[in-house]
Amino acid sequence: MGGKRKKSEGEAVAEEEQPQVKKRQVLPSLIKNKEKRSAVHAKLKREKKLEKRKKSKARDAAEKTALELGEEPLPKKVPRTIENTRELDETICKPDDEELFAGNDCDEFSMIFKGELTPKILITTCRFNSTKGPAFISELLSVIPNAHYYKRGTYDLKKIVEYAKNEDFTSLIVVHTNRREPDALLIIGLPDGPTAHFKLSKLVLRKDIKNHGNPTTHKPELVLTNFTTRLGHRIGRLIQSLFPYDPNFRGRRVVTFHNQRDFIFFRHHRYIFETKESKPSDSKSKKTKDDKGDKISGQRVVARLQECGPRFTLKLKSLQRGTFDTKGGEYEWVHKAEMDTSRRRVHAWRSYHLHSWKQALKCKPVGEFAGAMQDSGNMVLHGGSWQALRA
Repeated sequence: MGGKRKKSEGEAVAEEEQPQVKKRQVLPSLIKNKEKRSAVHAKLKREKKLEKRKKSKARDAAEKTALELGEEPLPKKVPRTIENTRELDETICKPDDEELFAGNDCDEFSMIFKGELTPKILITTCRFNSTKGPAFISELLSVIPNAHYYKRGTYDLKKIVEYAKNEDFTSLIVVHTNRREPDALLIIGLPDGPTAHFKLSKLVLRKDIKNHGNPTTHKPELVLTNFTTRLGHRIGRLIQSLFPYDPNFRGRRVVTFHNQRDFIFFRHHRYIFETKESKPSDSKSKKTKDDKGDKISGQRVVARLQECGPRFTLKLKSLQRGTFDTKGGEYEWVHKAEMDTSRRRVHAWRSYHLHSWKQALKCKPVGEFAGAMQDSGNMVLHGGSWQALRA
């Protein structure tokens, strides 16, 4: 029997020049046999892990080589997120917008920000309350200073608005509940509006928060982040009008409204400064017989946050000009389903803070709190005017 024919040099070179076709990879989900599917899936995971480890080692080696040669290492890749790839909006507010400042001086909240009016809030419910509603309202009363609860009864909402105007209330909050828990908030600015309707979700009461604290009666510090557009600026001023403009910073209470992807996350904290003893740096050194009883220790101040509750999420559904009017009211903005065609498009996004932590303490920050204060944002809003934070 004859053996295989040897390939000539030309045939061998031709085979080397031909591109190698990779074997088609079979997806584990297409394999019907469970054991085979699991084995293929585990093999793919191992291969991906090895490939990732090789890339990491190559990247570290390149950085080390660049440092040895005195060159700058390659810039690190920034991951793509919804936040850094969001679509630009033409209505984004700018710190030097004179038209925005002029509008702030004559809008519905100008008297509160000028100090001519003190916020006075009336809180009521819908006609049918739930079991979780009273507990949520009692915690709202502890969060918002100068807030008063009135039972709804069978009164019409328009009559309640007129009553609140006559009693010099500056805002009206209606807590709407379903059979189990609150599911919406209606905030009405008095006497001239506007009216904002929010969907309320993911409510966690104080008693359900682990290691929660009990709030004091001090006026809280208000922090608002990521309200960018004209709509966001207007919603931010509506929220600010609920709280006094002269917080008691020594009370260490912080109320935060954080807007991200048009969801407003509410948190209520108090920050605590603790003095802890730090161990000596040379702890491995052996002690002699003379200094057995001596304990060398230093003190350091550490800051931490303690959540007081409640915790919930808001999403704006509509903004109406004037007070509540379902028939002849003019809507400034209404959320519609066709607006949600892109996840990278947001409608209310601004980065400004009210009552900076630096002014709250009026002293040099220490411990972990110092880093948090340095990263607290780049703009501070005081009485309708923008000021850049300077180190």
